[in-house]
Amino acid sequence: MDISLRNTVKKQLLWVAMVAISMFFASLLSAFIVEKADVGNWNEFILPNYFVLSTVAIIISSLLLLFVKQKLRKQESVFSLVFTVLILGILFSYFQIKGWQQLTNQGIYLTGVGSNISGSFLYVVTLTHLLHLLGGLIALFISTIKSKRNLYSIDNYLGLELTSIYWHFLTVLWITLFCFLKFY
Repeated sequence: MDISLRNTVKKQLLWVAMVAISMFFASLLSAFIVEKADVGNWNEFILPNYFVLSTVAIIISSLLLLFVKQKLRKQESVFSLVFTVLILGILFSYFQIKGWQQLTNQGIYLTGVGSNISGSFLYVVTLTHLLHLLGGLIALFISTIKSKRNLYSIDNYLGLELTSIYWHFLTVLWITLFCFLKFY
């Protein structure tokens, strides 16, 4: 199989996976809407500020990835850029965990005594996104190592390109989830 065709197939498979992930989150948000409509069973609460900070971190990380191809065209190293994105991804995860701690301090739990369906949905949505983000962090870690070894060039950067596409997807997904949780 020709390398160009293989690259196209890999990109298409990534898009199929992202569509499947989107459908999964659409079903979660649909269930969220249905449950929230059940009057008397939903507790309102304030979304922790750490979720705002995590949103800022992932947006900045995604914006930084936009410069990768430009740097490769100039035959410059992309290591510092990819490494910074990795650190911002880890920071996003840290802020999510801190947000969960704020929720438990407010008496909002995933399960058990004192839990409510509204809090449980919030935990499930954010935790599931974080699990998908873990895949992105692994890809970023591998891309960071490869970029440190200068293995990427304008003619050979498919792994970094796939990582970037997935990371941008996770960013858009998080912004969508955050806005939904904050304003719905």
